[in-house]
Amino acid sequence: MSDSRQQGRKPRADVLRNRAALLEAAQRHFLKYGIGTSLEAVAKEAGVGPGTLYRHFPTREALLAAVLQTRTKQLAARRADIAQLEDASEALRQWLRAMEEYFSAFSGLPEPLMAAARAQDPGNPLTVPCAALIATTDEYVRAAQLAGHVRPSVQGYDLFLAAVSVAWVKGTGATDDVSLDRLRALVESGYRERDDAA
Repeated sequence: MSDSRQQGRKPRADVLRNRAALLEAAQRHFLKYGIGTSLEAVAKEAGVGPGTLYRHFPTREALLAAVLQTRTKQLAARRADIAQLEDASEALRQWLRAMEEYFSAFSGLPEPLMAAARAQDPGNPLTVPCAALIATTDEYVRAAQLAGHVRPSVQGYDLFLAAVSVAWVKGTGATDDVSLDRLRALVESGYRERDDAA
């Protein structure tokens, strides 16, 4: 009986090892080539066949969502730091910047995130992380609204899209840091209360 248990564990160890290798290879490829990279090349670098990749991650979105989970830990750490701020307006500003950096992790990432947020398709693996980010953004928005810093009509979804949009512009490489700062200032002037904008 112990032999059959050991035999049952060995494939599981292989499965875990293959999954880890795929995630590491995918992260390297996403960083170097963007999210449109060849999945076959990812599988080859991980030392497995395409069939193994698709058994673990049936779609590109599933692989991307799994890779993003590792980066979500960094975002959670940023959120913990932001939670220490007493100024609700500054907390919201820093959260939007943290999301922008998260969305800028890989070239091409903003597009599937915007699509997942818009469609709210429960079958899309990117929908759940997007919904969580929107809900968190809404918490920051509500706190800033209670403090009188943000217009009552603004919603977390609006500023989620704004952060994704800034990340998209940043990812095109068509602008510099000064222009990006002006774009962020435009976004901020749009969501803040008028008497609070000075």
